[in-house]
Amino acid sequence: MVDDKTNQAMGSNISPEIESKFQSLKSLIEHVSGKKIGESQVQQDSGLVEVLPFPFLAMVGQVEMKYSLLLALINPAIGGVLLIGPRGTGKTTAIRGLVDLLPEVPRSLCYYGCLPEDIESGGIDAVCPECAKKYARGEPLAAMDKIRLVELPLNARIEDVVGVCDENVTGHEKLRLHRGILAHADRNLLLVDEVNLLSDDVVDAILDAAAYGSYTVKRGSTTATYRARFVLIGTMNPEEGRLRPQIMDRFGLRIIVKGLEDKDQRLEAYKRVQTYLSNPRQVMLEYDDETRMAQAEVQLARDILPEVKILESLSNQGLELIRALKIDSLRAEITLFEAIRAFAALDNRKVVNPEDLKIIAPMALRMRRSEFIEKYLSDQSVEELEIKNAVSNTLMKT
Repeated sequence: MVDDKTNQAMGSNISPEIESKFQSLKSLIEHVSGKKIGESQVQQDSGLVEVLPFPFLAMVGQVEMKYSLLLALINPAIGGVLLIGPRGTGKTTAIRGLVDLLPEVPRSLCYYGCLPEDIESGGIDAVCPECAKKYARGEPLAAMDKIRLVELPLNARIEDVVGVCDENVTGHEKLRLHRGILAHADRNLLLVDEVNLLSDDVVDAILDAAAYGSYTVKRGSTTATYRARFVLIGTMNPEEGRLRPQIMDRFGLRIIVKGLEDKDQRLEAYKRVQTYLSNPRQVMLEYDDETRMAQAEVQLARDILPEVKILESLSNQGLELIRALKIDSLRAEITLFEAIRAFAALDNRKVVNPEDLKIIAPMALRMRRSEFIEKYLSDQSVEELEIKNAVSNTLMKT
């Protein structure tokens, strides 16, 4: 699984025993759920606040949830992930644990956010004059930087989300706008916890940004357009309220997160949590080799993703599945095909196989049908038939 390119991405050596054990990130994920950790030694409390998230790979079970989050990292075209389930099932913990697995993306070195891809798509006039000069001199317009996890607070106001005016502007100074959370989420992960509890104006702003990859803020005579190409990851507890269909449709993969049913898994989860609470660094060290390997494999999977192909016969099977389920939205095909490509890359393969389709289809196709729409279209079909009959009968008489 680990080649020279992967080792270079890790930045340091890993245990040879760990390196030789796994053939892909998929096999690594299957292994870590059964890993045992040692007895904890209570760590002395310094009184300083240090954020040490529970390791993603230390989560017990919940394989589908792990797969979905990794697929979103590998292929943003999937359209994000929605984790649906009761409290205490590890949804937010798993998402925050992704921070050690996040790959790198090119970040603009320009105040205006110019990137080489802008020149490729729109020519030299698509970037600012300074970046055009840098490009002509062969200087880089971007540098690689790690993806970040940006959280949208539940109590966020629309001003926090899209941006606010600078209140310190006085006299004849020009009005300035400060970027909002959506702009800071560009090329990052946007975590929206309890997404079903957001206010309508915040939901609408997220929808627009997710749909177009940018959004515009206008305050008086000042207008600014910001990039907002983020991977949307949300959580919700159904007993706290339903989610608007418009925003549900923006999530590519929908994962039902239930509590662990196996008593041995629940006991192991308790032991890991106890160890983490008493000494979080010990748990992080226990999974250090696997975490660094997984991070490098995510980066490698992103690199090989453009080469992953879906055979026409398998594409037809996916389309037939969608037709059989009577799903109208074209986002079903987009999510399904992009997700199975990412899953093949996760397994270090460049060709999708039927097993990938079996694993991914439930994540990509669930909750895409609407009883209201089905009834509406059924009622409408009766009227359509009456109209056709009336038109035919009338035309026959003339």
